[in-house]
Amino acid sequence: MQASVMGVMTIGLAGTILLGDIDLSCVGIMAVSAATGILIFKNGIVPIPIAMIIILIMGALLGFVNGVLIAKLKAVALIETLAMNTLLAGVVLAITRGRTITINEKGYTILGQGKIGGFLPFLVIIFLLVYIIMYFVWNRTALGRSLFAVGGNARCAKVSGINVDRIRIAAFTISGLMAGLAGLMLSSKMGSINSVFGSSYSMDIIAAAVIGGTSLAGGVGKVSGVLGGVLLLNFIQVGLQVFGMDSYYVEAATGLIILLAVLIDSFRVRLSNKE
Repeated sequence: MQASVMGVMTIGLAGTILLGDIDLSCVGIMAVSAATGILIFKNGIVPIPIAMIIILIMGALLGFVNGVLIAKLKAVALIETLAMNTLLAGVVLAITRGRTITINEKGYTILGQGKIGGFLPFLVIIFLLVYIIMYFVWNRTALGRSLFAVGGNARCAKVSGINVDRIRIAAFTISGLMAGLAGLMLSSKMGSINSVFGSSYSMDIIAAAVIGGTSLAGGVGKVSGVLGGVLLLNFIQVGLQVFGMDSYYVEAATGLIILLAVLIDSFRVRLSNKE
């Protein structure tokens, strides 16, 4: 359950990393999508089920905007998504005005707090379903094969007839959709949203993807690897806290893990280039 929200965000992000790009706006999309949906149903504009759908649509739409700016206007993904994240963080601050917005409606919080049979959380079910679907997408669809082809060599992929721009837009749209879903899951679990909603995940999702073997150079990655990276990182973080390590040192340990994962990925890329 601890890994569910981060895991959903990570698999979306991993799709953009497969292209050799990166999406740093996931946390911003997550927060804005959740805040928008929550305010809509709390003000009585739409019922809760429609608000949940709006959260997902909002996330996908923001991801689509990222994709269009990167694919069509040739914006650098690192800078564009960083700027988008900063913009969305400001929007969330304006929406919440620095306060915590509580959610008491059981029809909304049951998604994050409810369980089937009293032992299997809905969050875990969603988490597992997302990975099953993404496994199918990455390994059994034209989109999945195109992600690997574009990430491996975009020029060759284009010559082969793959619409590179469309694949980039699709990858960032999926990343936005997963961020919106994560926002729905986390806000439902917490029963509240605030101005720093989800900010703790900003580096963790990158670390989990890279630890799981998704190469920052693009073209290399597995859904099972991403799942393993998410679970391993959560295991390390929770384990360190259980053993009484101060939260500051846990954060430093996470940073060290990211550094080691990036170095390992760099050595792997250099080795494959020599071969």
